[in-house]
Amino acid sequence: MPAFGTMFSAAQIRSVVQYLRFLQGARGPAAMPGDPQAGKALFFGKAGCSGCHMVQGEGGFIAEDLTDYAATKSPAEIRAAIVSPAPDLTQRSHLATVTTYSRVTIQGLVRNEDNFSLQLQALDGSFHLLDKSDIRSIAYSANSLMPSDYATKLSSQEIDAIVSYLMSAAPAAPLTPSKHED
Repeated sequence: MPAFGTMFSAAQIRSVVQYLRFLQGARGPAAMPGDPQAGKALFFGKAGCSGCHMVQGEGGFIAEDLTDYAATKSPAEIRAAIVSPAPDLTQRSHLATVTTYSRVTIQGLVRNEDNFSLQLQALDGSFHLLDKSDIRSIAYSANSLMPSDYATKLSSQEIDAIVSYLMSAAPAAPLTPSKHED
């Protein structure tokens, strides 16, 4: 492979790197539709997103960490995921209620299961390793944990603010200038 430093200028190399990152799914900076600070307050407050999701080490852990979520998504894709969450096709993403023969009831997400045991993460974050021989019943909720009423619970401006917060939280892949600038 040729040494590109002698064939291309630093600006041309940055252009090629930017194009390759685009092909990998990284998008250029998009205009933020709302106020990221207001979005952060909503994420950790009224919207309740942080009860399940984490961003940059803060928040819940029962659902997906959203720190990098907006790195490869457009504002329209992020908004759509909030107001019209995709239906989960597996029971694993639904709340499970496990009742043991000793009448202990635990709610949470099934994190692991084999022929003999079930690992359940409760909504408080604790893990429960249960022998299947001790389980009386397992009932799965018909709905996903992701609320489907944000379009009515939040205003359009509030949703835009949350989208902007997620966009601002996602680490950008900066193009670092070359030491050999033209």
